[in-house]
Amino acid sequence: MQYAAADLSPRDRYKLLTSFVLPRPIAWVTSVDPSGIVNAAPFSFFNVYCDTPPLCIISLGKRPDGRIKDTLSNIQRTGEFVVNMADEPLARSMHETSGDFPPEIGEPNYFGLKLASSTGIAPPRLADAPWAMECKTWKAIDVGDTRRLILGEGIHFHVRDELWDHETMRVHMERYHPVGRMFVDSYCRTDDRIVFPPAEGPTIT
Repeated sequence: MQYAAADLSPRDRYKLLTSFVLPRPIAWVTSVDPSGIVNAAPFSFFNVYCDTPPLCIISLGKRPDGRIKDTLSNIQRTGEFVVNMADEPLARSMHETSGDFPPEIGEPNYFGLKLASSTGIAPPRLADAPWAMECKTWKAIDVGDTRRLILGEGIHFHVRDELWDHETMRVHMERYHPVGRMFVDSYCRTDDRIVFPPAEGPTIT
């Protein structure tokens, strides 16, 4: 089968992309509204793209009724947010925060998620997250009138102690159990891994 992108509706393009670009990492973003309410919401149109400076990109769309999502509103106002990663123990809570909550109800408070102060920005991080990156907006790009790309620059990192070897600067993969987004409300575990020997180019004599 073949499809010209222009021949598909936005909804069908979304379904095609999210059905095959799998699994996708999930940015569980915490931000703060003007009254101090902490919002937490997951986004799977996300990845890291650079290390100098450390940049991530999150794609934030509008709600079906056209309203701006709380996360985007908060980031546009403050230019600050935290990307938290979710592992298996936190997966259900992460999924539940994707529900349609009114702005006056903060998901961490509603679900009893513990928060911890950030170091360089106002929004707190999720205390139990295995990894979190404090971010400031590096650039924002509008994609049409329905979606905005937020490029965030990581300014501070938090790592759960038992997951990281500080001497070698490597993760203990046997202890880290991140989850990935599949499609609709399905997710995947990442413990079934394939390990290959180091790749080598041709030997030239």
